[in-house]
Amino acid sequence: MSVVTVDATGRAPAWRALWPLAKPKVVLLIVFCAVIGMCLASPSLPPLSLLLPATAGIALVAGAAAMVNCLVERTADALMRRTAHRATARGEVGAALTLSVALVAGSAGMALLFVFVNALTAWLTLATFVGYALVYTLLLKPNTPQNIVIGGASGAMPPILGWAAVSGEVGAPALVLFLIIYTWTPPHFWALALYRRADYARAGLPMLPVTHGERFTTLSVLLYSWLLAGVSLLPVALAHAGAVYLAAALLLNARFLWLAARLHRQYADPLARRTFVWSIWYLTWLFAALLVDHYLPLPLA
Repeated sequence: MSVVTVDATGRAPAWRALWPLAKPKVVLLIVFCAVIGMCLASPSLPPLSLLLPATAGIALVAGAAAMVNCLVERTADALMRRTAHRATARGEVGAALTLSVALVAGSAGMALLFVFVNALTAWLTLATFVGYALVYTLLLKPNTPQNIVIGGASGAMPPILGWAAVSGEVGAPALVLFLIIYTWTPPHFWALALYRRADYARAGLPMLPVTHGERFTTLSVLLYSWLLAGVSLLPVALAHAGAVYLAAALLLNARFLWLAARLHRQYADPLARRTFVWSIWYLTWLFAALLVDHYLPLPLA
């Protein structure tokens, strides 16, 4: 059991409260996808002299964007069980401190990318920051139930960032990876929104289950899962991947489609939660299969 030290006011030190605001688990998935992009852009392993600053820079900017998101949404977060524990929602850290740390982290990340990687990666990373922290958080999320569809472009950028870091350009394979994550995002997020819809309704956020109901949302999850299954096969269709990836994609899609069909046929909150968790594993294993296929290719018969 972990013990959290508190100060004289009974609060955890500011640094302990700030760390979760960077959403480290989300950043880990972002970095993972970016590293896959780096590896796929290189016939061999990327050199550590590039891999380390690129990874650190992307992680720092992503963490900064997450902190800005938590700061902007602190009022809504306080109304939601899933997010009420955040330090910004509880008032444990002030807006000035949160914003200052986010700016320092983001600036450090941008400096790493400009100095040790390349300008294209730095500018694309900055655009991703703006897209998520400002466009999605301020404009899309509170105003349209299609927020995650439109705003999903920012979340789909990591493999493009990784590819650009190694190659200095945005190649076609990177765009395919972008499209996979972009198509994956709606069913992934709507599964979460389904079993947390009371939270979103309480906070006044127009998520799809709140505005269009459970049945419409589960149908949307199912349809997007079918679309994702097709998009995920593009690396094979375009000869960017072989038998290893194809076998993994078919198995992973079968599981995702089975869960989505069950969710639409007979909805239950625990099943929505299971679908959400599986969607994370789906993306992780799909990209891992791309990596294995890249370095240990098995040609299609």
